Amino acid sequence: MTAADQLDFMGDGAAVFRDVVGQAELARLRSLDNRNYAEKPGARSFSPSEEISGLIGPDGSIGMLAASLCGRPCRAVRIIIFDKTADTNWAVGWHQDRTIAVTEMADLPGFRSWNVKDGICHVEPPEDILARMLTLRLHLDDCGADNGALRILPGTHRLGRVTAADALKLGGEREAVNCEAAAGDVLAMRLLTLHASARAANPSRRRVLHVDYSPDTLPAPLQWAI
Repeated sequence: MTAADQLDFMGDGAAVFRDVVGQAELARLRSLDNRNYAEKPGARSFSPSEEISGLIGPDGSIGMLAASLCGRPCRAVRIIIFDKTADTNWAVGWHQDRTIAVTEMADLPGFRSWNVKDGICHVEPPEDILARMLTLRLHLDDCGADNGALRILPGTHRLGRVTAADALKLGGEREAVNCEAAAGDVLAMRLLTLHASARAANPSRRRVLHVDYSPDTLPAPLQWAI
């Protein structure tokens, strides 16, 4: 048993779930990946394939896990495909995921830091929306500690928004957990959980299907991009 297996989602803001997706389905998902992401660490997807839609929807294994962890019905609201290889061997420091993808910009209280990524509007919503969101990361390949596994700081989802300076400080003060995973495993975490990823010391392909979920309907006229 690894340290990641001892994580508690409710208390720590993250947990690893083993063997969520079987090998046959993983093979189908890998076969969909014909793009080269060498120019950037991840690719955002707002028109998922039928296979991915079924997997992350309310009747799919990822969607059902999300609803169980959320404690109520929720929907997939953002998809990112990460593909870490020897040629795209990036590192990311301690941070929170704090933006959402929407169909259009609107001047509403609490929504700030608007920008456009890949032609889609992104914004940082009020903290209560972020606090109810969660991320599920399906590993399409094995990912050990030497292959850029995500590291998390347990319990930091309860701190609210954390500045970059405080995130760096917390990373030096608290004990991090390496979330090693095998293909088919899912790392679930609250959006506000501080996490980081080091460069792979022994890089091999590490594909991850990253899906954000929310139980909320956004205030009009905002709508989720998916």
